[in-house]
Amino acid sequence: MTQTVDPGVDTGSTPQQRVDAWLAELESALQARDVERAAGLFATRSFWRDLVSFSWNITTVENPDGVADLLTQTLDRTDPRGFATEEPPVEADGVTTAWFTFETAVGRGRGLLRLVEEDGQQRAWTFLTTMYELKGHEEPHGDARPMGAEHGARKDRETWLERRERESAELGVSTQPYALVIGGGQGGIALGARLRQLGVPSVVIDKHARPGDQWRGRYKSLCLHDPVWYDHLPYLKFPPNWPVFSPKDKIGDWLEFYTSVMEVPYWTSTVATSASYSEEAGEWTVQVEREGKALTLRPKHVVLATGMSGKPNVPDFPGSDVFRGDQHHSSAHPGPDAYAGKRCVVVGSNNSAFDICGALWEHGADVTMVQRSSTHIVKSDTLMDIGLGDLYSERALRAGVTTEKADLIFASLPYRIMHEFQIPLYDQMRERDKGFYDRLEKAGFDLDWGDDGSGLFMKYLRRGSGYYIDVGAADLVADGEVTLVRGQVDHLTEESVVLTDGTELPADLVVYATGYGSMNGWAADLISQDVADKVGKVWGLGSDTTKDPGPWEGEQRNMWKPTQQEALWFHGGNLHQSRHYSLYLALQLKARYEDIPTPVYGLQEVHHLG
Repeated sequence: MTQTVDPGVDTGSTPQQRVDAWLAELESALQARDVERAAGLFATRSFWRDLVSFSWNITTVENPDGVADLLTQTLDRTDPRGFATEEPPVEADGVTTAWFTFETAVGRGRGLLRLVEEDGQQRAWTFLTTMYELKGHEEPHGDARPMGAEHGARKDRETWLERRERESAELGVSTQPYALVIGGGQGGIALGARLRQLGVPSVVIDKHARPGDQWRGRYKSLCLHDPVWYDHLPYLKFPPNWPVFSPKDKIGDWLEFYTSVMEVPYWTSTVATSASYSEEAGEWTVQVEREGKALTLRPKHVVLATGMSGKPNVPDFPGSDVFRGDQHHSSAHPGPDAYAGKRCVVVGSNNSAFDICGALWEHGADVTMVQRSSTHIVKSDTLMDIGLGDLYSERALRAGVTTEKADLIFASLPYRIMHEFQIPLYDQMRERDKGFYDRLEKAGFDLDWGDDGSGLFMKYLRRGSGYYIDVGAADLVADGEVTLVRGQVDHLTEESVVLTDGTELPADLVVYATGYGSMNGWAADLISQDVADKVGKVWGLGSDTTKDPGPWEGEQRNMWKPTQQEALWFHGGNLHQSRHYSLYLALQLKARYEDIPTPVYGLQEVHHLG
């Protein structure tokens, strides 16, 4: 785009004046459909991240050219207006930050703006727009909350329990779900709650016997490594006395409780066995087995909420068929109880590997960790203070940063530049815990800080692996209590694991803490390999770093947004992502349910198959 005018906003005397002037100029340009003038309000290096409100997608455009492209394709139908600050803007380090609200033709939105001075004008550096509700289809809360009881006398009265029982009996029989959510962990439950509040007929199905069994069935030492402030579910936050780090069984019980009180339609002991989509009918045919009985569902949309980690990567090493001991993937590890005094080899050096090594050591096992590649480690207390403390902590709450605000602040940092904010934080962590890292490296542990020094969260976003939040087990490696060996597994014998350099590790148990594949592996199993390839790799940014091949894609691949397979969606991530992004996925489904046009800007291209 060739810039022929300079529509920037003059620097005002106060942050409020600067922001008001910028928003007024933006709205004027948008109302006049003057794309060039609107794009000129953005800095030469700038980022507009939109969550559904303009794009019916989750997308980021860069620089004035990208802004112009987004507006050219969306402005007429979006018809944005009513831009206004939500609270007084603040200024720090030359950046003016402002919360604002706005409306579109069909929805209401909230956003976060950062202004910088460029060529004597105020221009947007980052601009976040999000939809939080659809006009005419608002969630029933506040003044609109349901009565719960119908006063008066009526002979055909249906009680709350009778209505719930009727809905349950009809669902999947005389009433088809509009959306079928496959996977009933925190992601599926959060989305199910959102869809319930929006009045979208849906059902969440899961193979386990009770909600929360996904957590109860894991190794007994498992707990969340993220703090409680980061982990709330939608609508219903953890109580104020909830522990900072939630034990797995406590999380399982909370998920079961949450499913009940939020009235999430949830089928336990249910497995989807096959699915196919008919473009002519605009619906899926999904075969399920519910408590052993075959049933056919015909939803309009299918959401795979089977966990962002995808399918377990279980290596097929030569000799695994002759090994006499126990062997299993970390996702199937039952815990340490049966292995006291046993020789245990854990292949891997990330979160699960450390947790399992620590628990086995505590129960008197002889434990060896096989580190196959470098690992990033950050101490939990340090991460909570430096990495999360300003957004998710009691300190943040005292400063007025609620969970909802924190989610939007985090979302407002474009992935393209997020590493620039992360690097100095991890430099601080490395300096604070220098003695700890020196001990680990002296023990022979291969440490890294990410390809560019940006640490844990960028590793999580780019590849979903390669790190450990240390809650104590790293000291066992540093002190030699857990034996560390570095190398690659060559084969197994009847009683040992043998590395490529010939090192032989006697073993009664082998745990493969070897990570997971792309989520589209679930699509291959349930639907077809063709559909999995049509969708492509799920997760990652295209950062061209280890395990995240380019080209740059700007957002998490295929997560929470339309995919190349019509009516197929992916949902998951940690509790924070399940909470935050479930809103935008639910709004996309609600709009389609209500026949609101949803032309998608920037549909995800496919560069990698899996």
